[in-house]
Amino acid sequence: MKITDVKLIYAKHYLFVKIYTDEGIVGLGEAGNWGYLDATAAAIQKFAKYLIGKDPFRIEDINQNFYRSVYFRGSVIMSAISAIDIALWDIKGKAFGVPVYELLGGKTREKIRVYASVMSKETDPEVLAKGYKELQDMGFTAAKIFVNGPITSERNGFDEYYSGRIHDEVEKVRIIREAVGPDFDFILEAHRGMTKPEAIAFGNEVAKYRPMVLEDPMTPDNIDSMAEIASKIPVPIATGERFCNLREYEMLMHRHAAQYVRPDVCAVGGITTTKKICAVAEANDVLVIPHNPLGPVSTAACLQICASIPNLGIQELPTFCLNGAEDAMVKEPLRFEDGYMIIPEAPGIGVELAENAAELYPANERGSNSAKRYFDGSVKDW
Repeated sequence: MKITDVKLIYAKHYLFVKIYTDEGIVGLGEAGNWGYLDATAAAIQKFAKYLIGKDPFRIEDINQNFYRSVYFRGSVIMSAISAIDIALWDIKGKAFGVPVYELLGGKTREKIRVYASVMSKETDPEVLAKGYKELQDMGFTAAKIFVNGPITSERNGFDEYYSGRIHDEVEKVRIIREAVGPDFDFILEAHRGMTKPEAIAFGNEVAKYRPMVLEDPMTPDNIDSMAEIASKIPVPIATGERFCNLREYEMLMHRHAAQYVRPDVCAVGGITTTKKICAVAEANDVLVIPHNPLGPVSTAACLQICASIPNLGIQELPTFCLNGAEDAMVKEPLRFEDGYMIIPEAPGIGVELAENAAELYPANERGSNSAKRYFDGSVKDW
């Protein structure tokens, strides 16, 4: 079997790649660098020149070739490698007539517990409680809670000052805990929006509400700072969604800076690299919560990994795809039941893009060059 063509498809804020072969098998992948899709597309197009005529089964060799061929790496290159890698695994699964998880060692579980990745900055107590009760009624047993500060300061800065900020975020968690009761897990999403002192104070005060995770309490650029936070709070830390190579995860775990890691299969090097990260995590007694802020191909690839690893924590399910919002993007939607995603059993990664996906979901890239600002006008991280 040989690769004959590589094509790109933009839909919504996603970039998909299709890899064609001379035996009629087509593989589907997705790129993770959602803020710079045109740059990622250009990298894929450059890689395509090498791919034509190659054996699609040589996934590790192709992945290593692109990673090592030129000394420039970073998020654009790794997202391009990821999209290609996922598509190659899709081809191989289809060629053997099995789901990708069978090629990764087979099932370790029968279904995948997921949490609702709520992109809400709601602060009204009644609306907040009602929203999470509705998620519970939908079958979810866990959900994200944004604790990364207000979009714009509503109290002339007091809601962004140290004491006011911590009070408001802890109060938000209290309201939701009282609404959903004890049998519901919280992923507290600080989204890199706290200082080190804020993260330590918040982590200690919010612990009484038993959050499962405090995600990215501050920017992950300094692993030692993350390790210091982890050593001073009782709430487990999750981080890694911004990382784009295997060695960053090894350094993170070597410093005991997180109890959960968050590899993004569409950004870190595809299924090939994500599986390696999961193995390193297993050796360090660290659990995995795959990052999944993207489309159905990302979700399907995550499910294949989750189905085959022993150290899964939980899987992120983006709100973009709830209530059938993206069902028409694929020929057969992925299935959610009672807080779990059903593992796809079709050969490959388990989804096929609809022929008219680009028309049904016009391209609309996320992100901008305008940073969010604090009450005093200074730039805040996102």
